[in-house]
Amino acid sequence: MANYFKLEHNHFYSVCMNVVLKPIEERKTIRKFGVRACCGIDCPTSISQNVSYVFVILLKIRILRKGKIPMPPHELTEEEKQQILHSEEFLTFFDHSSRIVERALSEQVDVCFDYSGRDLQDKEGETQAGTKLSLNRQFMDERWSRHRVVTCLDWSSQYPELLVASYSSNEEAPHEPDGVALVWNMKYKKTTPEYVFHCQSAVMSAAFARFHPNLVVGGTYSGQIVLWDNRSNKRTPVQRTPLSASAHTHPVYCVNVVGTQNAHNLISISTDGKMCSWSLDMLSTPQDSLELVFKQSKPVAVTSMSFPLGDVNNFVVGSEDGTVYTACRHGSKAGISDMFEGHHGPVTGLDCHTAAGPVDFSHLFVTSSFDWTVKLWSTRNTKPLYSFEDNSDYVYDVMWSPAHPALFACVDGVGHLDLWNLNNETEVPTASVTVEGSPALNRVRWANSGREVAVGDSEGQVHIYDVGEIAVPRQDEWSRFVRTLTELNENQEDAEELATQRLVA
Repeated sequence: MANYFKLEHNHFYSVCMNVVLKPIEERKTIRKFGVRACCGIDCPTSISQNVSYVFVILLKIRILRKGKIPMPPHELTEEEKQQILHSEEFLTFFDHSSRIVERALSEQVDVCFDYSGRDLQDKEGETQAGTKLSLNRQFMDERWSRHRVVTCLDWSSQYPELLVASYSSNEEAPHEPDGVALVWNMKYKKTTPEYVFHCQSAVMSAAFARFHPNLVVGGTYSGQIVLWDNRSNKRTPVQRTPLSASAHTHPVYCVNVVGTQNAHNLISISTDGKMCSWSLDMLSTPQDSLELVFKQSKPVAVTSMSFPLGDVNNFVVGSEDGTVYTACRHGSKAGISDMFEGHHGPVTGLDCHTAAGPVDFSHLFVTSSFDWTVKLWSTRNTKPLYSFEDNSDYVYDVMWSPAHPALFACVDGVGHLDLWNLNNETEVPTASVTVEGSPALNRVRWANSGREVAVGDSEGQVHIYDVGEIAVPRQDEWSRFVRTLTELNENQEDAEELATQRLVA
């Protein structure tokens, strides 16, 4: 293309034939009108100018063929401008385009990066020094998240760079919506949310709807389940459940989509012990409902819920009175199955083991509580296998690593994020970091890869930490974890025997 720069105007038709492969009839037209079309246009001096040059000439040829000169653009009236600005097409275009421009403006790409390896050698020391926990990103929006507590976090399984965070009401802004859910994007360096959703009640739980990548589900303080769709230009829910006796009328702290691509349901539980199963296509009435009551006594005030890996029927719940229960959705024994006592305060977080590997650990789960402890449990034993008591404040949440069988993360009320690798140590965390300012950390959520962990605080900020090599399991981690569990069981039995002897004495 560089050779075209030296061509004369009267040779333009050959340029057009070489650059734009046209039918024979159109080439004749170019020969006929090419010289006339070149009048008043400077020859190109660069590749980009050459492309523009060709297209300008082709446009002029088209005008000459039609024998018409284009009319000057019509000046829009103020009413026409407002019609365009408020049209569905413009709003969709503007929302999409502004998001792309914002991403581009926020990027800081090193265009001089050397792929031969020299840059990697220079940074090798930095990489080795930060193999545990390092702050990657912080997300906070001045209007939508400041002065709100982060109530829930969830990563998208379809788009792993997307993270949804739900927020409580902002008492300092009574005219703003009580409930907010923001979708943050890890892929780009922009500091504003990818999507902003809101509703009229504080959002206590939120999740990306599995198998429906455009949908976000929220459980609210009023008891309503709301559904947002990022394909809609509205920030308000596209669907919501009724506030009636057939649905929830108490706060919903637990929402989860379980099942397979062709058979799945939204499961929700409120603090009055009512569990509902919904179809995402119709939230007007639940498909099924169940009252969680232990031995026909008072309802279970559920604060947390988790399903074991690959199970859609059996699940575990934590309650306000510190008790943990196993339960099932279907069958002759639907409802509460077993009770697990051990905490001396409300259960704030609960998570079933999810790391798939050569050994099945799906019977394990961990819980956190206001009693300053994290406890390890097995559904095969109603007593805790171990109690982690290194924290000095309320422990607000806990979650297993999705990749490492012996690793979990927990957060507390003084800004500590702790990682526990039980194959290495059970007395103190393997890695720990304190968030700047020591805000109460209310939620923790591992990324699907297990290489990043997100935490949400009481001031409306979301912090993303790179975990490093500690999150990468070795081949023998599963067998080592079997030995670790055996040792914990033996120690527990010894402790119980010693306690019995002391009582007898």
